[in-house]
Amino acid sequence: MKKKKGKEFVVFGLGRFGQSVATTLADGGCQVMAVDRDAEKVKQIADSVTHAITCEIADTDALESLGIGNFDGAIVAIGGDVEASVLITILAKECGIPYVLAKAQNDLHAKILRKVGADMVVFPEKETGIRISNNLIAGNLFDAIELSSTFSMVELPAPTDWIGKSLIELNLRAKRKINVIGLRRDEKLNINPEATEPLREGDILVMIGKNDELSRLRDLK
Repeated sequence: MKKKKGKEFVVFGLGRFGQSVATTLADGGCQVMAVDRDAEKVKQIADSVTHAITCEIADTDALESLGIGNFDGAIVAIGGDVEASVLITILAKECGIPYVLAKAQNDLHAKILRKVGADMVVFPEKETGIRISNNLIAGNLFDAIELSSTFSMVELPAPTDWIGKSLIELNLRAKRKINVIGLRRDEKLNINPEATEPLREGDILVMIGKNDELSRLRDLK
């Protein structure tokens, strides 16, 4: 269980999007309650958030018993059940949650969510597709492509401390559980680069790994 600190959020629906939001908020120091009707999904995320609760999310009495009015924000990340997502959005606003972000399936769903009080409506799949397309147009094919709620494929410049060292010397797979699958040098992308060749200034590495480890690499210079 994580210690209480930072803002408090409740996440409804623990599909890929909901799990990603919940764990990212928790890793950022927020107190997070994750709620889903699927006990297995709740079990999977229990160690990563403050509270993980199995609850029939279409049951207003059950939801009200959670005391959700005390949270700073709610994320309604329910996928296929439009009725449940609308119901929870209404309940969250009625309970006094100041900010509610809701996931929509289509434009009609989004319109309804806004009508019932959602402060922000998102289309995760659509937005991911747009971001990937923009990366393709810009030549950043692998820049932050999410593979799951915990793993991504990213393209990052080789940190200064790595220059002159080979991939074998860096031993990233053992030390950071990161796999280097490509190297971009002089505008050319080499898939499966030579592990014994020293890295040069300006090299861009294409890596797959856990999101938290990749985030740490972003902070290296």
